[in-house]
Amino acid sequence: MDEINEAQKERGRVTLHDVARATGVSKSTVSRMLDERLPRSDSEKARRVRRIAEELGYVRDVSAASLRRGKTGMIGVIVPRLTDTVMAMLYESLAKAAARTGHFTIVATTDDEPDADRRAADMLLRRGVDGLVLSTAREGNGFTKELTEREVPFVLALRHNGSSLASVGDDRLGGYLATRHLIDLGHRRIGILTGPDYATSARGRVEGYRRAMEEAGFDVDPHLVMPSTFSIESGADAAEELLRRDPRPTAIFAVNDNTAIGALSAIAHAGLSVPEDISLVGYNDIPIVRRLPVPLTTVRVPFDQVASAALELLTAENLSAGDRIRVTTPTLIPRKSTARPTGGV
Repeated sequence: MDEINEAQKERGRVTLHDVARATGVSKSTVSRMLDERLPRSDSEKARRVRRIAEELGYVRDVSAASLRRGKTGMIGVIVPRLTDTVMAMLYESLAKAAARTGHFTIVATTDDEPDADRRAADMLLRRGVDGLVLSTAREGNGFTKELTEREVPFVLALRHNGSSLASVGDDRLGGYLATRHLIDLGHRRIGILTGPDYATSARGRVEGYRRAMEEAGFDVDPHLVMPSTFSIESGADAAEELLRRDPRPTAIFAVNDNTAIGALSAIAHAGLSVPEDISLVGYNDIPIVRRLPVPLTTVRVPFDQVASAALELLTAENLSAGDRIRVTTPTLIPRKSTARPTGGV
């Protein structure tokens, strides 16, 4: 009992699972005995369960209970920010997919701050959503584990953590397709703007880049692997660093269209042209990139498919172990920002 109390003090929340462990009674029985909506039992077992629950500091999670009953028809969506076109496109796809099944979506933003995830989830749960879709997953921050312990239905979208239900694009394949396209055009010195390391989407695209380079027999020059975030500003700063390399890359793969737009700006400020001096590839195919002065070659993510699969996972029952992560296939969209290198490689 003391060990459980100490563990809960550290984690800050006592769950039905903890009460069941302390009492040696099944979780479903504990749930029934502590459910104030049901007739109160005065059996010795019930009194003991209530006493131990009180000693542990258990408080019934009304929001999680309403989620399990699934009666509100609302689905909460948590995204880093809606000023990011990728997140806006994902949310619109989720809203459309939810409407087809008679659900309504409500969104909360976190600015990609881990602690804000918890606040956003609690806010949405207090409003009685039937489940959560999160595009903010970070490996190792413990938030998804907390949701699992609270028995809150949730699914991850675009990013994953390796264990929770998730609907994602095949980022390794997408990164491979982008890099292979540049290699097939004749580029050998290919730089990459990597995106944030905490996002599995960015890491997968970098892995695809490395696989394509190694498959073609080219060494990955660490000086051409440039960290960035998913912002335009970060893309510009990272591209400026790449352009200082001697020799500079003949092509750049940015793992996000925003960073590619930033790179396009940096290339122009350096007095260079795309694709004459440097070829450029982005990722996601947000609407603006096809309307740029030089339309951007990019990798298209099927957001509608990602959204539909996420909601299917959220509402499905008895999923098999192999069906917990749905992966959709991206497509390379060649446009005018890529061409064969000039002046040799």
